[in-house]
Amino acid sequence: MNQLPLVIQTGIRHGGHIQGIAVDRERNYIYCSFTTELIKLDMKGNLIGSVKGFTGHLGCLAYSERDGRVYASLEYKNDVIGKSILHTLGIANEIKNAFYVAMFDVEKINRLNMNAETDGVMTTVFLREPTEDYLAEWEENGKLQKHRFGCSGIDGITFAPIGNEMRLLVAYGVYSDLERTDNDHQVLISYVPEELKPYETVLTAENIHENGPSSCKERFFVYTGNTNFGVQNMEYDPFTGDIFLAVYPGRKPCFPNFKMYVINGRKNPEERPLDGLNGTKGKVLWLKEAGLCDNAIYGYRFPYGSTGMASLGNGYFYFSQDHSDKGAYSSEIRLYRYTGNAEKPFIPV
Repeated sequence: MNQLPLVIQTGIRHGGHIQGIAVDRERNYIYCSFTTELIKLDMKGNLIGSVKGFTGHLGCLAYSERDGRVYASLEYKNDVIGKSILHTLGIANEIKNAFYVAMFDVEKINRLNMNAETDGVMTTVFLREPTEDYLAEWEENGKLQKHRFGCSGIDGITFAPIGNEMRLLVAYGVYSDLERTDNDHQVLISYVPEELKPYETVLTAENIHENGPSSCKERFFVYTGNTNFGVQNMEYDPFTGDIFLAVYPGRKPCFPNFKMYVINGRKNPEERPLDGLNGTKGKVLWLKEAGLCDNAIYGYRFPYGSTGMASLGNGYFYFSQDHSDKGAYSSEIRLYRYTGNAEKPFIPV
């Protein structure tokens, strides 16, 4: 890892705090999502280009070695987060609730302030399940319930093998609600990346489209206890074979409320009844039995990852350490080595 810088400074942006990072090791670029803007830096922190022009929430990023593109979660919604984004952008109108995977042709990003709608750098695929789960309403014990599984949208995204097949995994956001029990899982939906290609469509303010597959390939559940807005960043690490989930900790006192969970990538999914869902069955992915343990739930209290993490191979990771000051947002992206130690799972290089 000697060729990798120990620290990369993103510089100051104004479209929102950093949400995710992705690294292209072959071409030596790093990509950062700043909520309403994607930026492209070289590994020295020099700004190469940026993309704006979407009115949604750009979240976690994942780089695809197969096609050389950056994939991102993209939310369009009218809750408090969506309205805050519109306010930041100076937009008074409401928008349609819809959730997408965005694909960026990053080789074309060569100047500042490129437009996602008109410069041919971004396409999108509509995700039906999280949109329908977000909009779901039903009556339970005489009370109106909303947002199936507590779905607040999507955020974490990564490429990871499921069995012998590489999948694109997308994690739900999950609302914090202490009175419900159906929101205690992280929900991951999976797609075969090549099968999304026919649905790719340019997203515009006038065309909040619904071009996407009729269903995901599979849906998985990870029992962690409720978290505040679900998986913020998700990263598959080929070195360990595991999937790292960085979250904002939950508030239910019956759970350990860790900041990071690790899915055991060597343990196959299993169909079983889901805790807190009245016997509803689903395919469960298992937490790795490592780190701290409380009430049979394993995890770490490592403070970073929720605003960006990237696996670099051989146990090395970049983590975003974000800063904000009166609408000015930046991050120091630092190199860490994974130890697996319960108290200090990552140490700075």
